[in-house]
Amino acid sequence: MSTKPVIAFRDLTFEWPDGTIALSHVNGTINSGRTGLIGRNGAGKSTLLRLIAGDLQATAGHIEVSGAVGYLPQTLTLRPDTTIAELLGIDGILAALKAIESGDADPRHFDAVHDNWDIESRADEALHRIGFSAADLDRRVTEVSGGESMLIAITGLRIRRTPITLLDEPTNNLDRATRARLAETVDEWPGTLVVVSHDLELLEHMDNTTELYGGSLTTFGGPYSAWREYQEQEQRAAQQAARTAKQALKMEKRQRIEAETKLARRERTAKKAQRDGGIPKVLAGNLANWAQASAGSLRSTLDDRIHSAQAALDAADANVREDEHIRLDLPDPDVPAGRRLAEFSDENLTIVIQGPERVALVGANGTGKSTLVEQLVHRFESAPGRPRGRLLTEFIGYLPQRLDGLADEDSAIANVQAVAPGIPVGTIRNQLARLLLRGDSVDRPVHTLSGGERFRVALARLLLADPPAQLLILDEPTNNLDIESVEQLAEALDAYRGALLVVSHDVAFLERIGVDTVIELAETGRMRQRPGLDA
Repeated sequence: MSTKPVIAFRDLTFEWPDGTIALSHVNGTINSGRTGLIGRNGAGKSTLLRLIAGDLQATAGHIEVSGAVGYLPQTLTLRPDTTIAELLGIDGILAALKAIESGDADPRHFDAVHDNWDIESRADEALHRIGFSAADLDRRVTEVSGGESMLIAITGLRIRRTPITLLDEPTNNLDRATRARLAETVDEWPGTLVVVSHDLELLEHMDNTTELYGGSLTTFGGPYSAWREYQEQEQRAAQQAARTAKQALKMEKRQRIEAETKLARRERTAKKAQRDGGIPKVLAGNLANWAQASAGSLRSTLDDRIHSAQAALDAADANVREDEHIRLDLPDPDVPAGRRLAEFSDENLTIVIQGPERVALVGANGTGKSTLVEQLVHRFESAPGRPRGRLLTEFIGYLPQRLDGLADEDSAIANVQAVAPGIPVGTIRNQLARLLLRGDSVDRPVHTLSGGERFRVALARLLLADPPAQLLILDEPTNNLDIESVEQLAEALDAYRGALLVVSHDVAFLERIGVDTVIELAETGRMRQRPGLDA
């Protein structure tokens, strides 16, 4: 397969109107084929896609794109009356074809069709791959799930045959079955595809992995798992090089101290000999001048060696990435094994969450998982024939998908103080640092923080609450988080000793947090309980 660059960035900089710099002097290329674009939250991946698509204009530098671009953002904004044909982006072509078939020879219809005379058959073929057909073109998007809408929009980009296609977090809110269909679509994708995603399974379908890090784009030929293995090897080598360089610098400094000690001893000996009159004054003076010149030369040589060793250490340290692991010391919520915390019931089954149990609530899109969680948390009546939840503890923490529980004008510290008024500010600041919120970010208004930083503030409110929550309820917590942030979330939850109820389609994340029990919700409203993810 060709790996010819199709997108190139030359010293690219983008600054938001308020002066915030999103991208600074980015250089690099993206190759043909399927590319997974990865990087930490706040690195600028979504902004980079919008620049490629032409939605934004660079503040400085250049982007070179070798063809037309199709772009799908993270969130689809659709009117209720939007049809599937409109979502596919072919409604104008279909309308022009109908006009021509009815005898209207207006040239604008032929311009609209261009070379897409077979668009309906192509649409039918592509829709069949995802469980629809051309017979669905006039249906409204309100008749399909949000995940299916996303899949249809992606299919539309494929039908339109743009040489370059950009997808930003396409698997957010997709259930497992829809994710599998998307993966099949990606495998057969014509042209160049660039995908920003934290979905490890989807990233395994990529030909290349390109990382946005430190102002540069670095491309690795292979899927994410191969890139990760390579990166870990590189980091081990970089860490060893840094340790070696540190030892070399330490040795050079020790030799410098030893040399100064010898020079001082030699100088004392020479002065004593001159004072005692053991040698003629002229000879003593010459010896003193020679010793001084020799000492200066030695010091200069040793200083050069120290500077070289320091430069080598700085270069080695630059290749070592910062250790970004979460290590929290959380209060024990004191949840005995037999303590009942919540229950779900339908017409045939009652499921109880008790003790420090870790429970996943799963099911296809549209089965009502988020609605059930909101009914549980906010204690309203469920619809007839639908499952219902009941809390058996007052000590809960709830993280909704929208992160709408934060006081945007307040700082991170103030947001945590609101739920933990008895904890000293210094302790809160220390715990936020362990959640990777450091420096002035903890004192700035929350609305000025990145999405990943806002998520950590919301997580801090849950984990640091006083008294501590006995049950944490998380609704799709990994949406819009980069891969490292997902791992850090799992690390944070490792330190929590209460019960967890997690709504998620992210199987890798559910495995990582050690789910004990799975509650599966069906479209009929019935529940099923199983002991683990693979049962």
